[in-house]
Amino acid sequence: MSYLTFVTLLWAFSFSLIGVYLAGQVDAWFSVVIRVALATLVFLPFLRATHLHRALALKLMLIGAFQLGLMYCFYYHSFLYLTVPEVLLFTVLTPVYVTLIYDALKRRFSAWYLVTAILAVLGAAVIKSSAVSPDFMLGFLITQGANVCFAIGQVGYKYVLEQEPHDIPQRTVFGCFYLGALAVALPAFLLFGNVDKLPTTTTQWSILVYLGIVASGAGFFLWNKGATLVNAGALAIMNNALVPAGVLVNLLIWNRDADLGSLAIGGSIILGSLWFNETWIKRRVAVQYADRRT
Repeated sequence: MSYLTFVTLLWAFSFSLIGVYLAGQVDAWFSVVIRVALATLVFLPFLRATHLHRALALKLMLIGAFQLGLMYCFYYHSFLYLTVPEVLLFTVLTPVYVTLIYDALKRRFSAWYLVTAILAVLGAAVIKSSAVSPDFMLGFLITQGANVCFAIGQVGYKYVLEQEPHDIPQRTVFGCFYLGALAVALPAFLLFGNVDKLPTTTTQWSILVYLGIVASGAGFFLWNKGATLVNAGALAIMNNALVPAGVLVNLLIWNRDADLGSLAIGGSIILGSLWFNETWIKRRVAVQYADRRT
C-alpha cells in the first residue's frame, strides 16, 4: 500500500497542473508524446536482456500502449471539455473496471471485491455532485476511455507479473512498458498534433518535464509495482483515493470552488471502504477461492 499511497499524493498535483497550465494552451498530442518520451528515457538505461524474454517484452509493450499511450490520449483531451474537479469526478468508475477486468483474467468472479469498489465509487461521487458543464456527456465518455485503458494496463501488469518469477527486478524490464506507450503516442502526435500550439513559456516546459520524468517516469513504475503487492479490491479503491487528493490540492493551491463538507464525507467513505477491504474482505475472498479449489 505504501507505493500506491505515495503515487496517489504525487499524482494529486498532476490534474491541476494539466488543467490550469496546459489544457487549451499546449497541444494535447504534444503533451502526451513529450511526457511519454521523457519517461522512456528514464527507464531505458535500466533495461536488462537477462530478465526479458520476447513474450514478456511484447506483453509489457502492449500494457504500456493501453495504460499510458491510449490513456493519455483520452485523458489530456478530457480537460478540453471538463474542469479539473469534473475530470476527477468522472474517474470514479475506474475501480469497477479494475475489479471486473482482474476477475475476468482469473476466470472468476467475487462479488465482494465489486462491493468494495462500488463503495469507493459512491464516496468519490459524493465529493463532486453539483451540476457539471454543458459538455459533460462528451467529457464523460472521453474520461471513461481513459479509465478503461488505465484499468486494463494496471490489471494486465499485475496479472502478467504474477506469471513471472517473483525475484525479477521490475525496473530492469519496465522500459518496455514505456516503449509500448511511445509506439502509440508518437504516431498520434505526427497524425493529429498541432505544431502551432507547442509550449511557449518556461512554466509550461517545466511542468511537462516534471510530468514526464517524475509523475510518469517514477509514478507509473511505482504504481504498477504497488499493484503487484495488493489484492484487486485494494487496487480498485486506491484508484479512487486520487479523487479527494486531487480536489484538495486543487482547492488549497489554485483556489477552485469545492465543497469541503462533501470532500470530507466522500473521503471518509473511501477510507472506510479501504479499511473494510483490508480487514474483512481479503479474508473472506481467500476462504471463498480456497473452497472452490477443494
